[in-house]
Amino acid sequence: MPRTLIEVDRESSEPLYRQIRKAIEHGIAVGTIDSSRRLPSSRELARELGLSRNTVNAAYQELVAEGFVESRVRQGIFVNREIRAYCTAEERPATQRFDWAARLRGHPEDTLPHIEKRPDWARYPYPFLAGQVDLRAFPARDWSRALNKALYQPHVQYSLQDGIAADDPLLVEMVCHHLLPARGVEASPEEVLITVGSQQGLDLLSRALLGRGSVVAVEDPGYLDARHIFVRAGASLLPIRANEAGLMPAKSLAGVDLLHVTPSHQHPTNATLSIGRRRELLSLVRESGTVIVEDDYDSEFRYQGSPTPALKGLDETEQVVYLGTFSKFLAPGLRIGYLVGSRELVRELRDLRRYSVRHPSGHIQRALALLIESGEYHRAVRRYRGQLMHKWEAASRAVNTYLPWHTTPPPGGVSLWMSGPPELDCRRLVDLAQERGVLIERGDIYFLSENPPLNHFRIGFAAPPLSVIDPGIRILGELVDGAMVA
Repeated sequence: MPRTLIEVDRESSEPLYRQIRKAIEHGIAVGTIDSSRRLPSSRELARELGLSRNTVNAAYQELVAEGFVESRVRQGIFVNREIRAYCTAEERPATQRFDWAARLRGHPEDTLPHIEKRPDWARYPYPFLAGQVDLRAFPARDWSRALNKALYQPHVQYSLQDGIAADDPLLVEMVCHHLLPARGVEASPEEVLITVGSQQGLDLLSRALLGRGSVVAVEDPGYLDARHIFVRAGASLLPIRANEAGLMPAKSLAGVDLLHVTPSHQHPTNATLSIGRRRELLSLVRESGTVIVEDDYDSEFRYQGSPTPALKGLDETEQVVYLGTFSKFLAPGLRIGYLVGSRELVRELRDLRRYSVRHPSGHIQRALALLIESGEYHRAVRRYRGQLMHKWEAASRAVNTYLPWHTTPPPGGVSLWMSGPPELDCRRLVDLAQERGVLIERGDIYFLSENPPLNHFRIGFAAPPLSVIDPGIRILGELVDGAMVA
């Protein structure tokens, strides 16, 4: 074996015997070591490299143990016979890269557009994107204290042990007694499932309730990510129009397996579903046997009046499944939410979850439970709601000052849904705004029709500082004329 095949770096922190082993292993793998000939003895190689025989012997011992070489009595060390045919440059058969494209099933049934958000959105001066939070509002000190406390007795067993399919009992208790009552919902621990964000709740429900040929009614415009989940489960989508009062109930829901609705703040318009329409929906599903999935993603953020009761709180037949999330307040990156449904449903969903992620992080669950129990969670929510109210007021003022049309934004949510004149092309406006450092979201992707209206867009006001809302929307107003099409 030529001297140049092995080089050792005496300045490296990696042990010398491992450097030798790796060099020989690589030579065998790529065929530069003649597998038909004996390898140098430990004495020969040690003399050639200027090292001790013990160092070389340690390398050879590992190679023997791992099956790369074999030691033959009174003959020496050779490349293992079993791998020889695959290791010589001359004899190794030609290989082709595995064709993963042919093996992956993909999702040909899912032709819906995707919500696209720039990963570097925070570097823009006016990031009016919904779904992001103001990181400065996060209760970092209280959260850090809760995380630390969760690692000590009596909490550590819930934080670090494998709960298999169970949820943290303290967090479930906090959900049942400290969160749901404010929404008019009563639930026992057996009716609550902790999820890795509300999207996992949607995914589990789709796997449990939907299949090829199922029909899901969705709001139009509506939540795009939920549509992707339903379509990938094999369901077809039935759009139901939403207006300034929320979802407009159809005359009948016969043949509809599931209805996804966002009654607190309709996604993406922020309209609140009126109490009359809520009762009408419940009457319709009693007749049709449809399951309602109530996606209550940001009900805490209402800035005028009292929140309307959740559909789940009005449900008498247990046909409503309630989804809640902590992402819109704490941080999207924590990925923690909860689902409330019948005991039979939750039992099935718990089993499905067990064989995908088992359960959400026990440490995060216990820390969140401790944060709620201490009262700091609700205090932080009240502070954040106050900050968001000021931002909502500033954004509402600014759009009616700088945009060439009048709007009356609903008093809640974390974004404004803008509906401009029919000539407005939101795609053009998005591009022009980005060039000026303003990020907004196009609205056409939230409609199901083949030719969706182009005169809608979203202005998210949760993430940017209050001070940039007015100047950012002023820039947006300057660009509207350039986004008009004949």
